[in-house]
Amino acid sequence: MPSCVHTRIPDESQLPSKQVKPLFRHFRRIDSCLQTRVAFRGSDEIFCRVYMPDHSYVTIRSRLSASVQDILGSVTEKLQYSEEPAGREDSLILVAVASSGEKVLLQPTEDCVFTTLGINSHLFACTRDSYEALVPLPEEIQVSPGDTEIHRGEPEDVANNLTAFHWELFRCVHELEFVDYVFHGERGRRETANLELLLQRCSEVTHWVATEVLLCEAPGKRAQLLKKFIKIAAICKQNQDLLSFFAVVMGLDNAAVSRLRLTWEKLPGKFKNLFRKFENLTDPCRNHKSYREVISKMKPPVIPFVPLILKDLTFLHEGSKTLVDGLVNIEKLHSVAEKVRTVRKYRSRPLCLDMEASPHHLQTKAYVRQFQVIDNQNLLFELSYKLEANSQ
Repeated sequence: MPSCVHTRIPDESQLPSKQVKPLFRHFRRIDSCLQTRVAFRGSDEIFCRVYMPDHSYVTIRSRLSASVQDILGSVTEKLQYSEEPAGREDSLILVAVASSGEKVLLQPTEDCVFTTLGINSHLFACTRDSYEALVPLPEEIQVSPGDTEIHRGEPEDVANNLTAFHWELFRCVHELEFVDYVFHGERGRRETANLELLLQRCSEVTHWVATEVLLCEAPGKRAQLLKKFIKIAAICKQNQDLLSFFAVVMGLDNAAVSRLRLTWEKLPGKFKNLFRKFENLTDPCRNHKSYREVISKMKPPVIPFVPLILKDLTFLHEGSKTLVDGLVNIEKLHSVAEKVRTVRKYRSRPLCLDMEASPHHLQTKAYVRQFQVIDNQNLLFELSYKLEANSQ
């Protein structure tokens, strides 16, 4: 029997005031990643690690909407720093460090920084003198080629688990988050946590595909992996999960993967043709005409390619003024409301998938919800050239 995946968004009055919900990308424990996702609020408390220049860390408990100043206060308390003159030279600063080594100094008044971190970015607290010496965590820049669950899992099982998880995440996004994200920018961060996490997950899946292909050293197995990912994309499309479909296709289109000419040549013609059709569907030409035609024929439940909804809303917002001669532009607001109502329509029916409850299924489910990915494009290219140095 098909199982229905329900993700209820509880009212604020139903949530315990002290509920702790760790962010999904910080979780690597199977028992936690198997839990059903629920919506985040700015007032929710989370546990997070803040690292020092020597890669030691402190774990703090913080509100999701906490400001940089609040986070540094908690770190300072943990480190038992003196709170005397606030402007002294060794006062701490907060820095986001990406796996590529890129550093972003966060300003004290910025808030909701947890949901704006990159996939493999981490928070570092340091003095200004040690800012230049900050380097990524070793595990973010070291990779170990070898078989992962993707080589053992069946395409249908992997695809269905992708769809089920992304449906949970999509259901957690309140309709107003789309409006806040576009209309209020950084000022609306505390209201868009669930949407930002969904966007990060889309990026994570794209990098996962590229990572798995480029960590596979045997040419034959690598070609089989391309074939498996194309099958996964096809099943996601069949599931009407266009978010996963787009992410997988974009991962295969990553320049470090697409240049592997010898590997792609090993694909059967049937799969080459199928992938070309997928590329046409994700082609942004003529304002994503192919995609819009396909999704217009789908009945709920549907997981849309969310970045395109934001693109459309941004076009509506920037293309006309909200106030004209001191009067509200009703036509603009109606257009925005109509676009947001499509989100409600996509989620108007529950998602039902035929998913087997077995130990292997739980293993695949855990794997899908806690990807280890390389998001450093330079490193992906290095891996690519090691596999096929002379590919065009």
